[in-house]
Amino acid sequence: MSDHVYKKVELIGSSTTSVTEAIETAISRASKTMRNLEWFEVDQIRGQIKDGVVAHYQVVMKVGFRIDD
Repeated sequence: MSDHVYKKVELIGSSTTSVTEAIETAISRASKTMRNLEWFEVDQIRGQIKDGVVAHYQVVMKVGFRIDD
């Protein structure tokens, strides 16, 4: 087993459907330009209320990726 080094970056995902979709959208988009994504941690969940209902979800998260050897 080798030792690894990781880096964290902040992503903000949004969705009109759910918190889960906001997370999945951000990770899916980031994986198109970043390699070795391995984990995420949610820092904040926010939303917009319109006419008394939730209109938009926003999730601020840190995503960790392994630095290539």
